[in-house]
Amino acid sequence: MSLVVRRVTPEPVPSQAQQHMVRMRDGVLLATDVYATDPGEPAPTVLARLPYDKNSRYVFFDRIAERFTARGYVVVVQDVRGKFRSQGQTLGWTGEVDDGYDTLEWITHQPWSNGVVGMFGDSYYGFTQWSAVSSQHPALRAIVPRVTCTSNGPGAASYDTGSGPQPPWLEATTYQAQVWTDNDSYEFDVDLERRPLVAAYEEAFTALGRRSAGFDLIVRGIPLAPYNGPHPYDARPVPVLHCVGWFDNLGIAHMRDYTELAKRPGWAAVQYLVADATDHENYFLEDAPATPDTDHLAGEAALARMLDSYTGPAIEFFDVFLKGAAHPDVLPRVRWKLGHDGWRTSHTWPPPEATTTELYLADPAAATGTVPGGTLAPQSADGTESAEWRYDPDDLVPSAAADTFQQLRDHVDERRTLDRDDVLVFTSHASDRPLDLAGPVHTVLYVESAAPTFDVFVRLLDLAPDGTARLIVRGCAQADAPGEVEIALGHTGYRLRPGHRLALMLAGSDFPNHLPNSGSLESPWLTIAPKASLQKLRTGSVHPSRLCLTVLPESGE
Repeated sequence: MSLVVRRVTPEPVPSQAQQHMVRMRDGVLLATDVYATDPGEPAPTVLARLPYDKNSRYVFFDRIAERFTARGYVVVVQDVRGKFRSQGQTLGWTGEVDDGYDTLEWITHQPWSNGVVGMFGDSYYGFTQWSAVSSQHPALRAIVPRVTCTSNGPGAASYDTGSGPQPPWLEATTYQAQVWTDNDSYEFDVDLERRPLVAAYEEAFTALGRRSAGFDLIVRGIPLAPYNGPHPYDARPVPVLHCVGWFDNLGIAHMRDYTELAKRPGWAAVQYLVADATDHENYFLEDAPATPDTDHLAGEAALARMLDSYTGPAIEFFDVFLKGAAHPDVLPRVRWKLGHDGWRTSHTWPPPEATTTELYLADPAAATGTVPGGTLAPQSADGTESAEWRYDPDDLVPSAAADTFQQLRDHVDERRTLDRDDVLVFTSHASDRPLDLAGPVHTVLYVESAAPTFDVFVRLLDLAPDGTARLIVRGCAQADAPGEVEIALGHTGYRLRPGHRLALMLAGSDFPNHLPNSGSLESPWLTIAPKASLQKLRTGSVHPSRLCLTVLPESGE
């Protein structure tokens, strides 16, 4: 059966936008839409630079522009180099520093511009904001990066979480193959069970008659530096509103940006945070799983509701830092949602009243069985205990969601995964009071394997009284030696309700989200015979494997 490929080409330019072909310093022309309702006084500009077709229903910029122009902003939306209506080579995460600078320079010379620019947008068009920060153009006065991070680039199959080497992220590889091949994008199914796995992608490139340079960099392990200017951390600080989703698959890396910048005096003074219980595609925990009435990718009413919450914080932020309509003190430094409870504000993150607590992985002999498995205990047992779990490349542990960009659209019950005999599971005792998580979560594990390389995937789940189990946070690490492994699971704001329990799961694979380990020194992309292996977890006072939480004081509810 031949591979079916759907080609995605540019949608028409909306009637309310005027497209310009803006010249970059090397002569390449970038397609740029301008939305402006008032031809009178020059106004501040909101700029977005993205690779997903500036005119598509997927990015809905015609609807976003309505909200900004109604508040007196000019909106400029640009297809980045090599994508859709723009000219140039198609290779993501390169050239954005210079192109960002040149676009900002063009804006400042337009009659509708007052020389003040802010930038806005998700994911890759959050990365283009950080690239513009690196360019240090004086017109850039504020940015609102959403569900994104600074630490990615061509050749990177995973994002920098601060936890060391990561198992390659297959979703990112497929994204490179589908989005970064040429000006258009391509939708096709990849047979991820094929061996060698690289052959499945090669089949797609043969069908297309062209290939993705970014994909080739990933498979060959050749990273390229994403910035040809200073790293954004070292650039001139500008006010930044981080818009984070607790369930975003880039959330760990995004919060790493926030915490790293908080250590730098210039940046710390101008950082703000809005953290919602959402995923990468802006689905809400309170609506999960989505219904036809709440699915904004399917219905207009749901889209309108989502866009109000999507643009609202940015408009409020730009009113302060682009218009000077109010003093910055009117903005809370941190506005965050406690999942299953609601919005809260704080001067810092984590909130000053939060404390850290540790739960130790106990009763490991029971951890290979079905739920409840082992125990998450307040103290470690004396001595050393251990448990083993297998990695079988022919029977991989299923991912928490087939598409982690839409983690909350289905918000699947993972109980069947917890009960597998190739995972370890540890559960806490149910409480009659809520447990409020508010800050970073990580694990410290003492693990080893007979294989020269192995992966450890960790999920923290909410185990409900009815037996269903749904994801709170997750993380992973790749190891090549026995010993202590610290795995960041990200930050969260989440209420574990009375009667619910925490469930911690350890596994050796996470498929299809991540590339299965070869179990040998052979490339996992090229192997045709990945090897099974046995992993061991050590616990107890000598090897205190533990779950580290940040929690609020008991509320008494």
